[in-house]
Amino acid sequence: MAIIKVIEIMCNSPKSWEDAAQQAVIEASRTIKHIRSLYIKEHSALVDVNNKIKEYRITANISFEIEIEPKSVSKK
Repeated sequence: MAIIKVIEIMCNSPKSWEDAAQQAVIEASRTIKHIRSLYIKEHSALVDVNNKIKEYRITANISFEIEIEPKSVSKK
């Protein structure tokens, strides 16, 4: 039986929302193993004084499988 944990993260990119999502997975994978999925909850953008998008931002849930150590069998 697999146990899946979900965490919420935020990430940004100067390129696109897609790139922000990819960066989120890359950064999360530095400390989290067995990433299964990414669910984008929100998109937003920061706009500069020239009305150009300066930064793309996402809020997302990442789900990953928890490693469970096998139960040891004790003999009585």
